[in-house]
Amino acid sequence: MIGKTGSDSIGGFACPIPKSDYTNILLAHGSGGKLTHELIKKMFLSQFDNELLQPLHDGAVFSVADCKLAFSTDSYVVNPIFFPGGDIGELAVNGTVNDLAMCGARPLYLSSAFIIEEGLPLDDLWRIVLSMQEAAKRAGVLLVTGDTKVVDRGKGDKIFINTSGVGIVDNGVEISPNRMQIGDKILLNGEIGLHGVAVMSVREGLEFETSLRSDTAPLNGMVEMMLKVSKNIHVLRDPTRGGVATTLTELAEQSKLGIVIEEEKIPVPDDVRGACEILGLDPLYIANEGKLLAFVLPEESERILSAMQRHSLGKKSVVIGEVVDQHHGTVVMKSKIGGTRVVDMLTGEQLPRIC
Repeated sequence: MIGKTGSDSIGGFACPIPKSDYTNILLAHGSGGKLTHELIKKMFLSQFDNELLQPLHDGAVFSVADCKLAFSTDSYVVNPIFFPGGDIGELAVNGTVNDLAMCGARPLYLSSAFIIEEGLPLDDLWRIVLSMQEAAKRAGVLLVTGDTKVVDRGKGDKIFINTSGVGIVDNGVEISPNRMQIGDKILLNGEIGLHGVAVMSVREGLEFETSLRSDTAPLNGMVEMMLKVSKNIHVLRDPTRGGVATTLTELAEQSKLGIVIEEEKIPVPDDVRGACEILGLDPLYIANEGKLLAFVLPEESERILSAMQRHSLGKKSVVIGEVVDQHHGTVVMKSKIGGTRVVDMLTGEQLPRIC
């Protein structure tokens, strides 16, 4: 029965299975939206909750001796494994580098685990390895440990990659969703939706003409420039799965504060807008892999924005909104025609296997 509470036994103790409207995992549980958050909170956070995990940040930040570290992990199952502007290997390196950067860390070392399906051409694997090596070099990190497993033909889908990473957080840097406050300006470093549309453009059954390329890129260099201007950045997030809308909604719900964004301020390329119109999608929910959202004090927003604009990945950086003491836990967008609408978290699965 849907929604029923079952039970299991661990160590001789009954363990009730959390209530859910679903009895099986759906693709939507991996969308980064509502079902993902429900899965994390009910299944994982309920059992592993601790002070380092509880913030649900892009990584955990903790101290060892006198050194403040950030640690993050992510897995990549993108389909297809090669797409305009990148591939699964480059995406894996950049993704974990960026998660560490969103914690305010300087990424140092990565691990990587490869789950490879029998039959994958060695040429494809070599191409992925070279891409990862180049991405690591560009980001200034070293891949120092890893693992390789091979599964039977038909039991995987070419290749899945997990990357984990550690980095150092400098003294005085404290970036956390818990630091978001009323009045914060919200900065975005450029055009949204590039990654999602680039992957869609070569998907079987979805192919359409576009010159767009994925925006996958390491953001740690730009974050370092931002922190040189001000260490008092409150929140950093990269809007990957679920896009800008889902990321902002998550932060509003966590902080119990309101967020207002302005539609005309959010840069959406014509090709992204056109693809979304054809497919009935909203650009705000399309995945990005080289974008960040920064929450900063209003009096420091111009200086930090200027620093972003001086970096090659931030030339089109803009202020898209602010944090307000209204409609707590909700994101509201002011439309181009003067109206407003609530921006909710992604509820289904627009684009499975996007990262």
